[in-house]
Amino acid sequence: MSAPDERSEPDMYWPGEESGVGSASGTPPAATSATDDAALRERLAAAVDAVDAPDAVFAVSRGGRRVQHCGGTAPPPPVPREDLRYEIGSASKAFAGLLLVQLTRRGLLTGGEPAAACLDPDRLPGPHPVTLAHLVTHTSGLPNLPRDFYLRGLPAWRTNPYARYPADRVTDAFLRHRPRHRPGTRWRYSNFGVAVFGQAVAAATGTSWEELLTAHVLGPLGLRGTALRAEDPKTDAAGHGADGRTPVPPFDAGGFTAAGALRATPHDLLTFLEAHLDPEGVPGAVRTPVLQRGLGHRHVHTVSWFRHPTPGGPLYFHSGATLGQQAFIGFRPDTGTALAAVCTRRFRHRDPFVTTAYGILAEP
Repeated sequence: MSAPDERSEPDMYWPGEESGVGSASGTPPAATSATDDAALRERLAAAVDAVDAPDAVFAVSRGGRRVQHCGGTAPPPPVPREDLRYEIGSASKAFAGLLLVQLTRRGLLTGGEPAAACLDPDRLPGPHPVTLAHLVTHTSGLPNLPRDFYLRGLPAWRTNPYARYPADRVTDAFLRHRPRHRPGTRWRYSNFGVAVFGQAVAAATGTSWEELLTAHVLGPLGLRGTALRAEDPKTDAAGHGADGRTPVPPFDAGGFTAAGALRATPHDLLTFLEAHLDPEGVPGAVRTPVLQRGLGHRHVHTVSWFRHPTPGGPLYFHSGATLGQQAFIGFRPDTGTALAAVCTRRFRHRDPFVTTAYGILAEP
């Protein structure tokens, strides 16, 4: 679930007010043709080959027309690859951001709740508390993982280290943490922070993360092929190590459920993304920039997505990885394109998966 440990001072806009960074709208996409679909299918087939994984699926929706290609170095499984559920790792954070937006729209939360007070009502928040918004936007000041995570996870480092760090330990580590910087002043990618976010949201609402996600995101979007844990080896894709051959057990997120526990079918991932292209689908706040960072403020983030510019308009994306699988999801309003890509090989040196998927989405 990890990402580069980057630190920078962001300009923040919360909760989702228009900031002048640029809107998500673009020119309505042109209709696609059968010829376009054939060319895209060839592009996806080349992408599957380039990934060189036991199983891979690249699926694109463009203007409402879906095209996909499945393949892999392993023999075809009994259940078609496009019908399997894949571990999406940190791409789960896009679902977490949408859930917060939905809860704020319904008046159940504001995003400004101090997380420590949610988890320990007897604790005074202090003058500069870490809020739910800080946690989900990686501006809480928390490190990527708790300090003692590595020692706890070491015995299962190549199999399931997160399973050795349960929810109560995540909470305790957060309540003990003393930030070095004021929350909201620095961006630092943090699986730890989003894990705390999920537990704080559950505590504040008196409802489990799974129930909240199902009621406000999965259910309304009809995502019946999405779940928080492995359920059936026949329908859950099997992960593999970096060599592409060694089997890896199903991912157990432990106390990091909100940060990376989801697994989904390619169909569900496209449905989730298509809702972001539909004006009536999901709230526009998930596409609204909430912070800028880096040299020249070139890095833009929303509550759910990394956002990059293209000549036609912004591109939104999130990637994720577990110890045996990878995922990439993204969409472009200007071309009406959504892309979901998954594979069952652990990230490796010079891994082509993310760059290949991103390149397809970035094409005009």
